[in-house]
Amino acid sequence: QVQLVESGGGLVQAGGSLRLSCAASGRTFSSYGMGWFRQAPGKEREFVTAISGSGYSTFYADSVKGRFTISRDNAKNTVYLQMNSLKPEDTAVYYCAAGNAPRWSIPGSRSSKSYSYWGQGTQVTVSS
Repeated sequence: QVQLVESGGGLVQAGGSLRLSCAASGRTFSSYGMGWFRQAPGKEREFVTAISGSGYSTFYADSVKGRFTISRDNAKNTVYLQMNSLKPEDTAVYYCAAGNAPRWSIPGSRSSKSYSYWGQGTQVTVSS
């Protein structure tokens, strides 16, 4: 069982930056692929970015590529999402998720079905 707790959300002006953190419980954090998803009001949850257990492989949605960076610190059981050049359309609740093999794999990391554990979400609001 893995528990995930996100933090770092808030209100920021367009063009600004935020860094989200997701702290995970458990002793085998490095065996989990981690992802960030977001859900805006009235829209479906969408993939933002993912990172492999080792941290060597990362993946991004086209809409955030070049602006967002995912990273992880396995010694601290934490994954981060650095968000720069924020736009109003980035406004959403951001969710951290964890999954491990065989359910999670690099090819399937963009699908929410690959993840077994989810955080409660943190609100990010970008004003224009």
